[in-house]
Amino acid sequence: MVAIGVEALDETVARALDDLGAAHLVLPSARLRRLGVERHGPGILALPQIDLARIEMLALKIEARVDAPVGPAGPLDGVALELASLTLILPAMVAVPIKPELAPLDLLRVPAEAVRCYRRGLARTIRAVSRAPVPLEGAPETEFVVFRGGEGLRDQVAILIGRPDLAKPVPVRLHSACLTGDLFGSLKCDCGDQLRGTVKFMSENGGGVLLYLDQEGRGNGIANKMRAYKLQSQGWDTYDADELLGFGLDQRRFDFAAEMLKQLGVSQVAVYTNNPLKIAALRSAGLEVVEDRRAYGRQTTENVLYLASKRDRAGHFIDLDDLAAHRPAE
Repeated sequence: MVAIGVEALDETVARALDDLGAAHLVLPSARLRRLGVERHGPGILALPQIDLARIEMLALKIEARVDAPVGPAGPLDGVALELASLTLILPAMVAVPIKPELAPLDLLRVPAEAVRCYRRGLARTIRAVSRAPVPLEGAPETEFVVFRGGEGLRDQVAILIGRPDLAKPVPVRLHSACLTGDLFGSLKCDCGDQLRGTVKFMSENGGGVLLYLDQEGRGNGIANKMRAYKLQSQGWDTYDADELLGFGLDQRRFDFAAEMLKQLGVSQVAVYTNNPLKIAALRSAGLEVVEDRRAYGRQTTENVLYLASKRDRAGHFIDLDDLAAHRPAE
């Protein structure tokens, strides 16, 4: 099968795909729900011709509705969506079933099984590739350990703060990268506060390990995060915005994060998070979660809906009343 993300389509590519045979559009269940079709898995819509305007409407537009029967997706269609996830593009693929020997020679060929097993294999083979002391403001005794693998070919960073006692439960935070919050201080989330607050707490309380994971936008990537932010500016909450783009509640995995901790010698953790998925993932990976504590940031006018949505729709442990009670005076 030949598969290509809708983001890469143009007139030249459309003509080439039309020449290959009968194509179809592969969409995940989240996007299909927004098109008015309830499905437990992905589905496909026939494309008698590669109509760019129609494909854009079905894959991306808020007002879109299905305009043809939705059929069940086959195994290779699921592989195509996994490729989209690995490359952080929109989860919408145009696919053309074709015999392998008839595919154009200039196309990249990847065995389906290699795509299916890619993440799991990387989680097992993640390894430290470099490390160095990096004194931080408020945490002068800090070491960065860079791991390669886990999510695609991206690097992941373990930040060792102070000298945690590995014979005891180690304070740990799994922090997914947030360019807007961590670096620029965005008021739309609490990520930057959580990051800096955790580092400060660990430095002042015997040390700990912060894993800084390259999983921008709950694993959707920065481009899709900005698409979601645009929808949020029009009134959609964070999860509805992601669903409009075809994403589920959370695309992240944390099995490789647990492997990073094991390689650092950590077996027992006191995890600082509001996300029950992170707690469950560490336990599932064989780590002993002795304690879980909250990691709060500031409540602002701009992020209160975001925090409430995480609490109400994804089960995050967030007490908005407690946050409001500790909100600094303006």
